[in-house]
Amino acid sequence: MKKTLYIEKIRKFNRYYANILGKIDQDIYNKPYPLTEARIIAELYYNSGCTSKEIIEVLGVDRGFLSRILQRFEEEQIITKKQSAEDKRQFNLYLTTIGEETFRKMEIDANSELTKIFQHLSEPEMAALVSSMERVESIYTKNEKEKPTVIIRPFQLGDVGYVAQLHGEFYGNHHGFFQIFEYYVMKGLTEFVYDSSGGELWIAEVNGERAGSIAIVQDDANAAQIRWFILDNHYQGLGIGTKLFETAFNFCKEQNYKHIYLWTISMLNAARHLYAKYGFTLKEEKENSVWCGERLIEERWDIELSDEK
Repeated sequence: MKKTLYIEKIRKFNRYYANILGKIDQDIYNKPYPLTEARIIAELYYNSGCTSKEIIEVLGVDRGFLSRILQRFEEEQIITKKQSAEDKRQFNLYLTTIGEETFRKMEIDANSELTKIFQHLSEPEMAALVSSMERVESIYTKNEKEKPTVIIRPFQLGDVGYVAQLHGEFYGNHHGFFQIFEYYVMKGLTEFVYDSSGGELWIAEVNGERAGSIAIVQDDANAAQIRWFILDNHYQGLGIGTKLFETAFNFCKEQNYKHIYLWTISMLNAARHLYAKYGFTLKEEKENSVWCGERLIEERWDIELSDEK
């Protein structure tokens, strides 16, 4: 029953998105080339040296239709062909200087038109829109790709700046936080680097790219705080947040801390759900209007580890 409901919602979204996509295609990619021709030029720009067979596989273009387009592009000196060294029956396709200039003009015009279409959206709304698009792409294609390599490692030189930047960009783009928030994060991080005794800062990596962080900061011999827990939106859905949290949680057990706490904000529902899952309880709330000029609710979540084995 749930699956049927999901399918109906997907079809509803598809109808809505198809209307938007049609408008974008009509307003942007029909100047001066029709959509299919514009996509072929773009494919040759990003995949220089590909064959007509590869274009068919990627774009789903009819073979005869593609042949006619390529012939015209060659006559207009937009593309050039070179016989493949591996297969004499195949030709590698390249954009000429004219073709590359054509693509760059198309790209400038498309960016300009898209800017007009989305000018009514704020920066946080644009960031949320792009993040959602990337999320759809990630979910839909994750089974078609090799499983990414995820590691959690202690921080190294250069990581502190990354953690501050990730916080600034995420909270600035998604929640409208001011630059003062990034200063607050950096201040705490520099204090931690100066004296990290009893604590640790970890970085998550996906295929060698940094993807998030978490830290434990010692309060006293029995208590510690979880800080700088954040995940890059591009790497959602890989279980990285849980791996980071478990790393920090297990570290506290190994250090024989009896009490752990953290501060978060009420709007971060996924994080709050994770804290509750591990046995943290909400202990304190306070208002904050410094970071974004609007009323935020900061929350303190605590857990006692006295009975943990």
